Amino acid sequence: MADDPIGKTKLGRTNLAVSKICFGMSSLGDMPDTYGYGVDEEQAKKTIQAIFESPVNFLDTSRIYGFGRSEERIGEAIRERGGLPQGFVVSTKLDRDPDTNRFDASQARRSLEESLKALGLDRVDVLHLHDPEHAASLEEVTDPQGALPELFRMKEEGLATAVGLAAGPVDIMMPLLHDWDFDVLITHNRFTLTNRNAHAMIDFACAKGIAVLNAAPYAGGVLAKGSSSYQRYVYQEASEEMLDPIRRVEAVCAKHDVPPGAAALQFSMQDARITSTICGVSRPERVEQTLEWARWPIPQEVWDELASLSFSTEDPEATREYKPG
Repeated sequence: MADDPIGKTKLGRTNLAVSKICFGMSSLGDMPDTYGYGVDEEQAKKTIQAIFESPVNFLDTSRIYGFGRSEERIGEAIRERGGLPQGFVVSTKLDRDPDTNRFDASQARRSLEESLKALGLDRVDVLHLHDPEHAASLEEVTDPQGALPELFRMKEEGLATAVGLAAGPVDIMMPLLHDWDFDVLITHNRFTLTNRNAHAMIDFACAKGIAVLNAAPYAGGVLAKGSSSYQRYVYQEASEEMLDPIRRVEAVCAKHDVPPGAAALQFSMQDARITSTICGVSRPERVEQTLEWARWPIPQEVWDELASLSFSTEDPEATREYKPG
């Protein structure tokens, strides 16, 4: 890996410079249905301040995370600090109406207005269309009066520097990536030590000049926390069969005294196709631990052994019961 694995890199075709790590803010919105634990306001704000004091200059949130709590807590931390650190890049997402799943242009506009108010900003650096697969109708999203054309209008208006697509299923994302000129995309849980579902999509995006942000390298947290204490996989209760590939990774890492979280993080960070890896953090100590894992020396023999392990190419969230909280 490079001498400074966290150092800045250009975000695709934009003039934005982002760190190779981006901190994900979903758990800081207090989402126990997704993560199996809660995060109170004070812990969230301390975590955000730790991010602002770190060498990472990139965070990612969304309007729907904690039904607005994530953005509100980030906005409060920004106000308490007296503004964003110089050169800090904020990414957020347009979301459907959580009650009706409506996702037309007016809902997209409302989503952005609420985001800017909560964050205390007049614009954002990166703005994504989020989770169109959960909208009432994908046709409504892509219609001329839908959320997707509205996203590009927002860019034209100067409300965002870059626009992207942040979704789950590859078969939903691929046609949209083919037909629309996104600057960036977020894929999550689908390019990890145990799953390569997004591999071909990442290749396609790179060929088209779309910057790739790879989220959830820990498969929803289990590769960071350990399968013995956190028996969840991609935001769902995990069966023994689901945990088996995780335990094989853990066995290789244990043999070489390498934290599985370090291997999971660096697996993403060292892939030249990935601009930045989005890691969720829920408390200040996790910020420092992430930086430590990014710099952890991992011998080539560990990578060779990990590469010999089998991995899935199926959608890891196919059986997930989605809950937005």
